[in-house]
Amino acid sequence: MSNAETASNQKQNTDTLNEICSVRVGSTLFGVPINHILEIVGATQPQPVPLAPSFVGGLVHYRGDVLTTVSLRQLLDLPPKDGTQDILVLESPEGFYGLLVDSVGEVLTVSATDYERNPSTLDERRRSLFAGAYKLKDGLLVMLEPEKLDPLRLGAEQQAA
Repeated sequence: MSNAETASNQKQNTDTLNEICSVRVGSTLFGVPINHILEIVGATQPQPVPLAPSFVGGLVHYRGDVLTTVSLRQLLDLPPKDGTQDILVLESPEGFYGLLVDSVGEVLTVSATDYERNPSTLDERRRSLFAGAYKLKDGLLVMLEPEKLDPLRLGAEQQAA
């Protein structure tokens, strides 16, 4: 094997590929690792929950159960979106919850070499929600931390603040 082939094989071994589901909220492209997503429920309008914390996007019927949704728009201090939104159904140790996004895009395969950690200038609230970003040829894909979007965890953090 030549040196060029050996270098190429070593690069492939260190160049881990990840599959990410892309979603949009406003003009920003976000990503969620597909291994955290149970299902995508399109075009839904959750029922509001009176007196719920602001991050709760509402409740939806899901497979004979009631699913609490977390509004990514509210977490990012964006104005509410009129009409329907898409929901990513995610699983946490406490059960299932939904993540409300403006729209679900495609599954992207990204390389670990294109990953950048959160900048130190990012405020603490967003740093807790974001896991860094992937550089794409036409912009950035901001990675979300699914474990930190769990409504029970967000509620506990809100009470502690």
